[in-house]
Amino acid sequence: MSVDLDLKPLEARAAELVAAAKRAGADAADAVVVKGVQLGIDVRGGKVEESERSESDDFSLRVFVGNRSASVSANVLDRLDTLAERAVAMAKVAPEDRFAGLADRERLAREFPDLDLVDPVQPDAKALTDVALVAEEAGLAVEGVAKSGGAHAGTSLSGLVLATSDGFAGSYLVSRHTISMTAIAGSGTGMERDYEMSVATHRDDLDGPEEIGRGAGERAVARLGADKIETRNAATVIYEPRAAASLIRHFVAAISGGAIARKTSFLADRLGKPVFAPGIRIADDPLRRRGLGSRPFDAEGVSVAPLDLVEGGVLQAWLLDSATGRELGLETNGRASRGGGGTSPSATNVTLGAGEKSPAELMREIGSGLYITDLIGHGVNAVTGDYSRGASGFWFENGEIVSPVSEITVAANLKDMFARLIPANDPEYRFGIEVPTVAVEGVTIAGR
Repeated sequence: MSVDLDLKPLEARAAELVAAAKRAGADAADAVVVKGVQLGIDVRGGKVEESERSESDDFSLRVFVGNRSASVSANVLDRLDTLAERAVAMAKVAPEDRFAGLADRERLAREFPDLDLVDPVQPDAKALTDVALVAEEAGLAVEGVAKSGGAHAGTSLSGLVLATSDGFAGSYLVSRHTISMTAIAGSGTGMERDYEMSVATHRDDLDGPEEIGRGAGERAVARLGADKIETRNAATVIYEPRAAASLIRHFVAAISGGAIARKTSFLADRLGKPVFAPGIRIADDPLRRRGLGSRPFDAEGVSVAPLDLVEGGVLQAWLLDSATGRELGLETNGRASRGGGGTSPSATNVTLGAGEKSPAELMREIGSGLYITDLIGHGVNAVTGDYSRGASGFWFENGEIVSPVSEITVAANLKDMFARLIPANDPEYRFGIEVPTVAVEGVTIAGR
């Protein structure tokens, strides 16, 4: 896939858009350009099922008139002054927001570290097809796999350009490579399916297609014969890393400055207080080399740095952009991301520190319980922390897997779950979150 990597012309266009906003009467403005190129191949049954390529340039202008603001966007930037005038007119009739505004100038990034986020060689359609076919073939070769649910190989390159009326100008590119495969095992009503997937900024960091396909097949076969188990109160549940990442996502959502400011988080009163067990550390690092969430500056142009979210089990910080920081009487910590024309806080690369015991040791120590490999639904109350999700996985006895289980629900309160969470020593980095296997005591399992 041949791609123009030069963002300099788009930097100039973003600066022109900001200048147009100032001419139209804006007190301050920023402009964002997001450039994207994607190529993906889906195969099924040894043949290409779908091939998709897309390219886009999205322009967004945000203007401030006093304490009022508005945003407009366009796919083609050919009438700068008209777009800017429309944005200013919208801002003049928008509700006042005393916390709105650009980031403070002294917080703006002056240096942009090289985070090695771009793979300079992007595979073409034939190379992606070959990879997807290998993944599918490996999945079908697993004994017990009945058919393929499809395999995918894709690549993308996206760039972000930001210019502000305070003089900030910066841009960066990020590449993505993806391989996935879904396998179906069994027959009739006893069919089971599962998948495996790998995503990385560089192809060299991807799991191999054979490993992806084989993993999907083995996971699907292992689920055959799954059944409900008896309802249990106060059981111990172990989450494999892929499932455990969801618990950390719930935590990250709960410490977003927006949720704290709106008082819609069950952790709103926990800053500086224990949330996890002593010894637990959770950090966010936007400067991780080749990280899926890495960036040299945030969506407001603010310089970024690693941030301890939890240290010794104690909650250390909220995720803040400039607006939520002002509302909470704090300063931004460089976690602004773009969405809907404005900014909101978000994490980058989150790491839950590893524990001392292996998953096998945890399982033997616990004796019996549920090992979760898949979760269904989004049953979390953000205000109270009440947690209820469909799950499947395996029941273990005397530290050994004995049978697959499905069609069950696990329920508890996230405050209690976080306090009882025990990490193992097998961290995996997936989708911007590095988390090991974790065990959680005191969970209700609803079965038959």
